Amino acid sequence: MMQLECPNCGPRNVSEFRFRGEYVERPHDGADPARRRAWAEYLYFRDNRAGVQKEWWYHQAGCGRWFLAERHTKSHAVENTRYWGGEATS
Repeated sequence: MMQLECPNCGPRNVSEFRFRGEYVERPHDGADPARRRAWAEYLYFRDNRAGVQKEWWYHQAGCGRWFLAERHTKSHAVENTRYWGGEATS
């Protein structure tokens, strides 16, 4: 069974967590005409690449906190986890 390390609770079975998608940096507000395109890309497009990607995870059956995990999409190996804006735990 796949394990995921919560930055707060430590290693747990992946069944305790909910995957919420690839992390995409939110576009900055601004008055430029490209703003609509940037928002459309933010809301609807994902890279969905094979390899390591940064993803949002929610520890539903534990501490109830959101965090980011860098996971290889083919092997499911988790390279590190951290709170948004924080340092990696592994």
